Amino acid sequence: MVTKVHLEALKYAREEYNIILIGHEGHDEVIGTMGEAPDSITLIEDADSVDQLPFTRDDKLVYLTQTTLSVQEATLIIDRLKERYPDIKSPPKEDICYATTNRQEAVTKLGAEADVVIVLGSQNSSNSKRLMEIGIEQGKRSYLVDGVSELDPEWFDNCNIVLITAGASAPEVVVQECIDYLIKNYQAELKEVQIREENVVFPLPRFLRNQKANTTK
Repeated sequence: MVTKVHLEALKYAREEYNIILIGHEGHDEVIGTMGEAPDSITLIEDADSVDQLPFTRDDKLVYLTQTTLSVQEATLIIDRLKERYPDIKSPPKEDICYATTNRQEAVTKLGAEADVVIVLGSQNSSNSKRLMEIGIEQGKRSYLVDGVSELDPEWFDNCNIVLITAGASAPEVVVQECIDYLIKNYQAELKEVQIREENVVFPLPRFLRNQKANTTK
C-alpha cells in the first residue's frame, strides 16, 4: 500500500533533499517509506537522536513523520529538529493521521473519569499502544487487546466506568463486540461522548471519479 508519506519521500528525494523520517524502526510504514528512497532517508526515533545527525544548517533538509506516531512524541522531535535546523522544510500537510490525533485527545480528556481503559487494536500498532500508554500515565488500569476474546473478567472488579477506544485501523465490529460483552455480562449502560467532530472527506481516486462520471453521462 502506497501512503501519502511514501509519495512525499519520493518527491523530496527527486528534489535532492536529505529526508529525516520520524518513526519507529521495524514499523511497516517506516520500512515501506525507507524503501522508496533508501539513500535519501535517515530514520530517527527520539529527540536525543537529533543531536547525532550528521547534517549542517546549510544542508537541504525536510522531515516526514510516520502517520500513526504519537502526537506528543512527534512534537518533541520536531521542535528539536527546528531548533537545530531552523530552515528545515516541513511536509505540506500534517502527516500524522487525524484519527490518531483525535483519539489521543479523547483518552486524555476522558481517561480521568474512567476506572479501566480498554484499547482495541493490534499489539504492533504504534497508535494503539500510545492510547494505552496515555491511560497508564493517568494512573488507570489500561489494556490493549485484539478483541473481546482477550478481555479478562478480573479487570472489571470494583469498576464503575470503562473507557473503550480503538486504534485507527480497528474495525468497528470489534468495538461493538466489546460493548456487547460489557452489556451482557455486567449490565453496562452505554454513553457515547464526542470530543471532536470528524468531518474529513477522502476523495475517490481519479480513475474511479472518471469512471463514475462516465457512468452518469
